[in-house]
Amino acid sequence: QVQLVESGGGLVQPGGSLRLSCAASRSMFTMTAMGWYRQVPGKERELVATFTSGDRTNYADSAKGRFTISRDNAKKTVYLQMNSLKPEDTAVYYCYADTVAGAGFERSWGQGTQVTVSS
Repeated sequence: QVQLVESGGGLVQPGGSLRLSCAASRSMFTMTAMGWYRQVPGKERELVATFTSGDRTNYADSAKGRFTISRDNAKKTVYLQMNSLKPEDTAVYYCYADTVAGAGFERSWGQGTQVTVSS
């Protein structure tokens, strides 16, 4: 399993920006996928942005054009740059990482970081 620690959440006004960070406890080269989900109370966790095999990126439609996922392998850290934030982006943002485990994979989650977009 991988330990993941998120940071960078907070309160921001609509139209503002935040950068979330997710530090992993081991090399990201051991991970088959890594990225970000978010969740609001009463709703299912939804994918925001992710790296998959071959360094491909995938974004939710709501994130395209506004959010950018990036990573620093040396720092074992994944980032989510969020621009033009909207009130509907308010959620707890969770970092995740998938690693190979036997014939399948194991998913690890961070503790989450709150993002609140409000004037």
